[in-house]
Amino acid sequence: MPLLTGAGFLGIEVFTPPWDVVFLPLFTLLVWLYGLIFSDLALAIIVFTVMVRFILWPLFVRQIRSQKEMQRMQPLVREVQRKHKGNRQKIMEETQALYREHGVNQFGGCLPLLLQMPILISLYSVLNRISSVVTYQPPDSLKDRFADFLATNPAIQAVQGVPHQYRIEFSGPCNIPTDFHQFLPLNCQLIDPVKLSQPIDTTISWLFNLDLARIDTVFSMPVFGITISALAVLTGVLQFIQAKMTTPRPNPDDPAANTATTMLYIFPIMMVVWGAFLPSGLILYYSVLTATIIVQQFLIMGWGNLFPLFGWHPRFAPPVEASLLSGTKPRQPPPEGATAGSGGSQPSTPRQGAASGSNRPRARRPGQKRRGRRR
Repeated sequence: MPLLTGAGFLGIEVFTPPWDVVFLPLFTLLVWLYGLIFSDLALAIIVFTVMVRFILWPLFVRQIRSQKEMQRMQPLVREVQRKHKGNRQKIMEETQALYREHGVNQFGGCLPLLLQMPILISLYSVLNRISSVVTYQPPDSLKDRFADFLATNPAIQAVQGVPHQYRIEFSGPCNIPTDFHQFLPLNCQLIDPVKLSQPIDTTISWLFNLDLARIDTVFSMPVFGITISALAVLTGVLQFIQAKMTTPRPNPDDPAANTATTMLYIFPIMMVVWGAFLPSGLILYYSVLTATIIVQQFLIMGWGNLFPLFGWHPRFAPPVEASLLSGTKPRQPPPEGATAGSGGSQPSTPRQGAASGSNRPRARRPGQKRRGRRR
């Protein structure tokens, strides 16, 4: 049924929901940008990333505002935790009521992050597809069927010198068995206006022939048996800057702030490690994505909590208000008329007529007789 599966729509011959609902639009958009922008896959990924970020701009603004409001409310949350210490159920109820009272949505900043995950996974699949090289090792139960499949599809050739890798065609029959859907020709899942006339070149000359469909071997070096990609290191640095702008300042009384500070260093390190296993095109996407987020954050909130950075605070970045992102409560002035005895910090006013450090008698009122000792 074409209307239900999407097969046959605008030339798409193979459509398999539900995954292709996310995969195919991204696949089509990236291939279209590739043909539009000088047949350069790196430029296509950069433009693709910026487009995605501006589409998500309203959600991103809501995310930043939600983070700022929640951090402003941290003193109130800590007071609730102190008041109901040991009663987790009561703390949860009072905290939820506090957020509702101030109109703050705890999960307002999660939607952009959730939307990024299917995009990342889909882009990983897209990079594998457009490389025209499939890595596949059939299980024992499919070995005989796979041998027959290769025999009846001579266009699928094994890559010389690389085990379990096969080169697929950009155009060809689309009636591939379901068990071997990885070998679909590229045009089988593209709409008519963007169908390919030649394979996609994943090697970028202006990046020193970096292959975006493969792990970075151009800007990399082995360290303790792991390939460290300079592109992944750059992405980790950008991710650290982006997270530092919105991370609350360390507070020994706030476990949440301390946890966020720990994650500030863990995620960039994880990105460097992932660079040894993921295609360099995906690392390029994440690098451009993080740089775009930094620019967007700066437009909304300035430098945020980025400075001081390891003790360095430049002149062009004025100190941020303590209550804006650090989660610390601004100091309130003492109530009018408060005295030290009533718990206020305002010193008591000296008695009328008693000047500090003076023993002179008080002045007489007009008409008042002078009182003295009777002799």
